[in-house]
Amino acid sequence: MRVVVNGREKNLRAGATLKSAIADEPYVKGSMVSVHLSEDRVVTATRDFEIVTDAGRMVLHLNETPLAEMWRGSLTDDMEGMNTRWVTHDIAAFGSFPTDLEVDRGTYRYDPYDVFLALGGFDNHTTYVMVSRDRHNGCYGAGHGLIGKITVGRHILDAIREGDRITSVRPLMSETSTENVVVTDDLKFKLEEGYRVDTYVGIKLDHDSPEASEHVLVMTSDGTMSVTEDTGSYMSCSEDLDVKIPVESCKVRENGAVAVRNSGLGTGRIHIYRDRRQLSPVHSSAGTVTSGRAITARVVAGQRFTVVTDPARILSVGMTQKAGEEYLRALGVEQVRTGDVSDDAIIAEQGPEHTMTALAQGRVETFGVPRDRVFRVKLDDKEEDKRTLNYFKKVTGLNYKPIGTLKVQFTFEGLPMVTFYGDEMRGKTLYPLDPVKRFKRGDIGITNQVRPHHGLIGIRLADDKTFGPTGEEAKGTNLVGRFVDDIDRMMDGLEEEDTIYITEVEL
Repeated sequence: MRVVVNGREKNLRAGATLKSAIADEPYVKGSMVSVHLSEDRVVTATRDFEIVTDAGRMVLHLNETPLAEMWRGSLTDDMEGMNTRWVTHDIAAFGSFPTDLEVDRGTYRYDPYDVFLALGGFDNHTTYVMVSRDRHNGCYGAGHGLIGKITVGRHILDAIREGDRITSVRPLMSETSTENVVVTDDLKFKLEEGYRVDTYVGIKLDHDSPEASEHVLVMTSDGTMSVTEDTGSYMSCSEDLDVKIPVESCKVRENGAVAVRNSGLGTGRIHIYRDRRQLSPVHSSAGTVTSGRAITARVVAGQRFTVVTDPARILSVGMTQKAGEEYLRALGVEQVRTGDVSDDAIIAEQGPEHTMTALAQGRVETFGVPRDRVFRVKLDDKEEDKRTLNYFKKVTGLNYKPIGTLKVQFTFEGLPMVTFYGDEMRGKTLYPLDPVKRFKRGDIGITNQVRPHHGLIGIRLADDKTFGPTGEEAKGTNLVGRFVDDIDRMMDGLEEEDTIYITEVEL
């Protein structure tokens, strides 16, 4: 059985399922794929007729009148081989041929490119098809006689001469196709001969919008994009609206365009368009969907799909300096080592952080630290307090890279806690939680909105029944996780304004 997967033909056994078809293809478990079952094509005649003359080609669009239907039904064949009988400033006349039109000697107004029937000498045995070359009033014996208008090839009317022949008249056909597509995450879905499958959405990022593009890269860092809203004209992802996006490249949003809102309500929302929309200065162009458009056209809120970007994100943070060098070299980017430059040092920071900027400059600085200066933390992912977790990740940078930073605000020998700078504005949104009864050594906490220093981050260095990691009582403290590494090693020689590096992963 022949099936096409991501544009490549595969031969599968009869009755094969999606699971076997997408083996070794880009795909994240649980995401949606599209299966093209068939394509229905319908060919219909339009109201457009191509008229080919010795002087060139014109297209006549018929109106909806009975006279136009008469011409369409019985006179088109008579037109072939006819000559241009005369050409004046006002009209070009083709004919003649007999009809049963009634004589009407009224005078009527004609606009340029109007096509109408006329009677020579008020005799329906000599009927002509005329094309108006200029706006004028005329009495042509068949009433107004309008049957349509020339829409294409109007310049031919300036070139046509008496005696030029009409060599053919034919209707123009319209072909429409309707795809029969299923979008599913059911890998037991059975395939049939000729089915086409797309497992991912390919996005070519916009080099003119490095920050909008980076936002897309961050939001798809797990290989997928979640759908939070869907409408007839777009689907969108609103999983991170706590961002600042500058105005970058603004373009007409075509079908398949990817854009990021850069101001106003919903800043940070990623849109993928299903219909064409005009240019908007509050939407920065981030890229274009190059494959898997059937997925973005049909997914609904609550679903997600696999994403492959071009280029892929450039992020060496978390690698050793040696591994980072090899990784960047493969991408054609030069590494400049700073900090601890030894091969085994861990890259804790990278500059520039934006992929498009790194590619444009062709070089990246990697700041290394000894492995034992990157400390493990375990964060709580409590459904009732996503806000505190998101705050901590935003402030430390763990929301977009594997190693985050904390800058020491206050430490003193013998003090049962160490505090770090937070974000006072963001801290205003930290609602208080149910207070804990006891704080333990290693607890990571944040001062919530009920206390003046909201947003301050702290680590508890000793157990206490009353005061939390930032020195506040329980009602003013939101716990976000635990420091699970060697606290004594972290505190050894630590001073105010120092930076410590933290991670949730095993390096």
